[in-house]
Amino acid sequence: HTAKQMIKYGATGAAAAAATYSGIQYYQKRTGKQMTLASMYPKSSLIYADPLETPTPPGMRPHAFWTPPKRQEMLNDLKGLSRDGSDTKTEGDREFDLLVIGGGATGAGCTLDAATRGLRVAMVERDDFASGTSSKSTKLVHGGVRYLQKAIMGLDYEQWKMVREALHERKTFLNIAPYLSNELPILLPVYTWWQLPYFWIGCKMYDLLAGKQGITGSYALGRSKTLENFPMLRADGLVGSLVYFDGQHNDARMNAALAVTAAAHGAVVANHVEVTSLIKERDADGHEHVRGAMVRDNETGDEWAVRARGVINATGPFSDAILKMDEPTMPDIVAPSSGVHLVLPSYFSPKNMGMLDPATTDGRVVFFLPWEGGVVAGTTDTLCDVEADPKPSEKEIEWILSEIRRFLSPEVKIRRGDVLAAWSGIRPLVRDPRAANTKDLVRNHMIHESDSGLITIAGGKWTTYREMAKETVDRAITSFALRPLRDCQTESIR
Repeated sequence: HTAKQMIKYGATGAAAAAATYSGIQYYQKRTGKQMTLASMYPKSSLIYADPLETPTPPGMRPHAFWTPPKRQEMLNDLKGLSRDGSDTKTEGDREFDLLVIGGGATGAGCTLDAATRGLRVAMVERDDFASGTSSKSTKLVHGGVRYLQKAIMGLDYEQWKMVREALHERKTFLNIAPYLSNELPILLPVYTWWQLPYFWIGCKMYDLLAGKQGITGSYALGRSKTLENFPMLRADGLVGSLVYFDGQHNDARMNAALAVTAAAHGAVVANHVEVTSLIKERDADGHEHVRGAMVRDNETGDEWAVRARGVINATGPFSDAILKMDEPTMPDIVAPSSGVHLVLPSYFSPKNMGMLDPATTDGRVVFFLPWEGGVVAGTTDTLCDVEADPKPSEKEIEWILSEIRRFLSPEVKIRRGDVLAAWSGIRPLVRDPRAANTKDLVRNHMIHESDSGLITIAGGKWTTYREMAKETVDRAITSFALRPLRDCQTESIR
């Protein structure tokens, strides 16, 4: 019986394959067109950097991986030359639609967004991609449970809207970069009975606010299950815990991936290239407009002009330095804040669960998260000066260690020598220079356009980089009268 079925289905499959092959041959003969996956599925929901129809040179395997261009090729393109260094471009080809200053999360996001819309875009970074704040985060892709608490307690609609937007972007982030991000359960220990229902309601509201963009839902644990999941936790007075889910990612690799993907879509990206001044031109009415920048290759010292129809300042905590090139008398918009994180050995935390201390001694929160074979603990929130390579102070390191000791078991001894590494990232909190009260900080990101047309995007956080980039490029298209080939594509580009 089995043999008869195999013969029956085998014959059927062979007939179907033969019919399909004959149909394809007939179609190609009648139309003269090659049938490809792209022609069979023209409305694929995901767009990849390397199309399947890449021409295959003789002697190479079909669909070979795309190879990123060399840095010198990028520099040649940035100088208005062909990538091989020859001077064959017309005057129109030398000018970019957009020049993005800054190669962090926001700058790389803007570059990818513009490139995938079909715009000719260049991005320059003074140091290396992700060398600043973008590689010194808490490594979370999150809406922000503490912001939700502030929104509810203070009846603050702006905070509420910010959390809702971040939760939407969290899901998008996990979808487009599953190889660099993942869901992470985070435990909130509870030491008083009345806090158990309070945190439960808060976590469920966090889940509810995400709506269709939600990930795994939160749940409660009793005392014994809490200690089973997090054995290093202080057991004295423990009532139970709440576990909610957020995202986690490798921030430096994600930043580099954005830059490389932008290059794959035609953008010109160059690291160790610093902007030294802005290029301005006057129109017929005598008004000045920013039309590019003078740049310097920090590797060789070469300087040249990069011309563009519009310039985007996406330099994070260094935004004021670029703004003052445009308007020397403009007041600072960045209120820099230092966020310090420590790396501890992996045995201080479970490998698959993090923890949040929602009530530190000074009202802040401390995350305790497994990451890359270690544990990341932080963060602080201290006013600081803007500097290229900030260092964590001993006072900040000791504060984080003291907070960790409060929620870990007394049997778990944590010492200064256990700290494997520490870093300090500068958060670019911003003030709106056009607001009536310029002392008030903007809760989310801010897009500012100067009188000469320089667009500055500042503030925000890693989770919302894509939405920030979309809004910035939308603004640039309107302000500079650009003509993109398509709408924003970054919600589906992997």
